[in-house]
Amino acid sequence: MEERHHWYAVRNAEGQYSVWRNHLPVPAGWEPVHQAGTKEACLEYIDRTWTDIRPASSR
Repeated sequence: MEERHHWYAVRNAEGQYSVWRNHLPVPAGWEPVHQAGTKEACLEYIDRTWTDIRPASSR
Protein backbone atom coordinates (compact mmCIF):
# COMPACT_ATOMS: atom_id res chain seq x y z
CA MET A 1 0.00 0.00 0.00
CA GLU A 2 2.88 2.35 0.78
CA GLU A 3 3.98 2.60 -2.87
CA ARG A 4 0.55 3.92 -3.86
CA HIS A 5 1.51 7.19 -2.22
CA HIS A 6 4.11 9.55 -3.54
CA TRP A 7 6.69 11.02 -1.23
CA TYR A 8 8.84 14.12 -0.89
CA ALA A 9 12.30 14.33 0.57
CA VAL A 10 12.07 17.25 3.00
CA ARG A 11 14.74 19.25 4.86
CA ASN A 12 14.60 21.50 7.90
CA ALA A 13 16.65 24.58 8.80
CA GLU A 14 19.22 22.39 10.58
CA GLY A 15 19.88 20.53 7.33
CA GLN A 16 18.23 17.34 8.53
CA TYR A 17 16.27 15.25 6.02
CA SER A 18 13.21 13.05 6.16
CA VAL A 19 10.53 11.65 3.85
CA TRP A 20 6.95 12.91 3.85
CA ARG A 21 3.86 11.78 1.97
CA ASN A 22 3.01 14.38 -0.65
CA HIS A 23 -0.73 14.31 0.05
CA LEU A 24 -0.12 15.64 3.57
CA PRO A 25 0.80 19.24 4.41
CA VAL A 26 4.53 19.63 4.97
CA PRO A 27 5.11 20.44 8.67
CA ALA A 28 6.20 23.93 9.66
CA GLY A 29 9.96 24.31 9.46
CA TRP A 30 10.37 21.72 6.70
CA GLU A 31 10.50 22.20 2.93
CA PRO A 32 10.35 19.76 0.02
CA VAL A 33 13.78 19.44 -1.61
CA HIS A 34 13.19 16.53 -3.99
CA GLN A 35 10.34 15.95 -6.39
CA ALA A 36 7.51 13.66 -5.37
CA GLY A 37 8.23 10.05 -6.17
CA THR A 38 8.55 6.67 -4.54
CA LYS A 39 9.72 6.44 -0.98
CA GLU A 40 12.74 4.46 -2.21
CA ALA A 41 13.73 7.23 -4.65
CA CYS A 42 13.46 9.85 -1.90
CA LEU A 43 15.55 7.75 0.47
CA GLU A 44 18.19 7.29 -2.24
CA TYR A 45 18.26 11.08 -2.75
CA ILE A 46 18.69 11.61 1.00
CA ASP A 47 21.45 9.00 1.14
CA ARG A 48 23.36 10.78 -1.66
CA THR A 49 22.77 14.30 -0.33
CA TRP A 50 22.90 14.12 3.46
CA THR A 51 26.55 13.25 3.95
CA ASP A 52 27.04 15.00 7.30
CA ILE A 53 24.19 14.06 9.62
CA ARG A 54 25.13 16.53 12.33
CA PRO A 55 22.64 19.39 12.72
CA ALA A 56 23.89 22.61 11.10
CA SER A 57 24.18 24.23 14.54
CA SER A 58 26.67 21.52 15.58
CA ARG A 59 29.00 21.84 12.60
